[in-house]
Amino acid sequence: MSEKFEFELKATDGAARTGVISTPRGEIRTPAFMPVGTAATVKAMMPESVRETGADILLGNTYHLMLRPGAERVDRLGGLHRFMNWERPILTDSGGFQVMSLAGLRKLTEKGVTFKSHIDGSKHELTPERSMEIQRLLGSDIVMCFDECPALPATDEAVAESMRLSMRWAARSKEAFGDRPGHALFGIMQGGVTPDLREESAAALREIGFDGYAIGGLAVGEGQEAMFGVLDYAPGFLPEDKPRYLMGVGKPDDIVGAVKRGVDMMDCVLPSRSGRTGQAFTRRGVVNIKNARHADDPRPLDENCGCPACRSYSRAYLHHVFRAQEMISGMLLTWHNLHYYQDLMAGMRGAIVAGRFADWEAEFQAKRAQGDIDPL
Repeated sequence: MSEKFEFELKATDGAARTGVISTPRGEIRTPAFMPVGTAATVKAMMPESVRETGADILLGNTYHLMLRPGAERVDRLGGLHRFMNWERPILTDSGGFQVMSLAGLRKLTEKGVTFKSHIDGSKHELTPERSMEIQRLLGSDIVMCFDECPALPATDEAVAESMRLSMRWAARSKEAFGDRPGHALFGIMQGGVTPDLREESAAALREIGFDGYAIGGLAVGEGQEAMFGVLDYAPGFLPEDKPRYLMGVGKPDDIVGAVKRGVDMMDCVLPSRSGRTGQAFTRRGVVNIKNARHADDPRPLDENCGCPACRSYSRAYLHHVFRAQEMISGMLLTWHNLHYYQDLMAGMRGAIVAGRFADWEAEFQAKRAQGDIDPL
């Protein structure tokens, strides 16, 4: 294992890229999908099971962990890796996105954000310095700078003001992060759907200098067409020799479109959340296991999938345990969804190396267009 954080670009195919991020805790193959372990757990999954799906890295949430159980407590107990029994890399977000969602419970100033906990109403303050301190106490391998993420749609003036505040906070985050060998700090590009603002933000981040760069402020209500419109140009504003992380994305076709446009890393709660609500992602689109059509179906969710749900259980059984509200339903469907997402990433990595990403994407879209298998 590498003793420091490094990124090596292995191959490109058009704008699509594949490479390896090396960290002291292991390698991360890119393009990479990061399952979300908001409160130090990927819901309905054991850490060993998450690793079996092919995940190289997890995401933890600064906002939720600072409120419960508390960053200082996690530090006393040996850090987040030991606390949650995940010894591979962890990325922690800065808390900025969650604070954005608390519009009615927060006060925003140049210094940072004061807000009331959604759990018990207690008052807290998050600043760039405090966010860096929390993430240091958690011990995450990739730390995100503290930013303010405006909900879209918003006026250009509001987006510009927010972006420039985030750039000032990025500089403070960098200073507070300090020198931490083996750990990385990522800057976050903002600017909404306005090219000039995105370019200004990227220039400010490059001037500060980061180990990687995120594209923030998307997947917040703008729609896929607008998101892809930004991704058609935004990755090109960022250094080619650093990882590019699209935050909070998304559905399988969102992910494929993002990789096509030069993104290296993504995260989303969708695979686990959908699994708990009876939705399964397959090569032929989304299956709603709650539907009555599956009640007598002995076939697997996806005959080409090697996850436990598909290897050992029928659609009829998965339908039954979901309708009966048994815990195993969320466990099996989440495992399947995370396995599918990691298969998707592996397929893209292989296609990029082979120089056939366009053909792979066409096959991906054609298979999805067929729709689910016919009822018996």
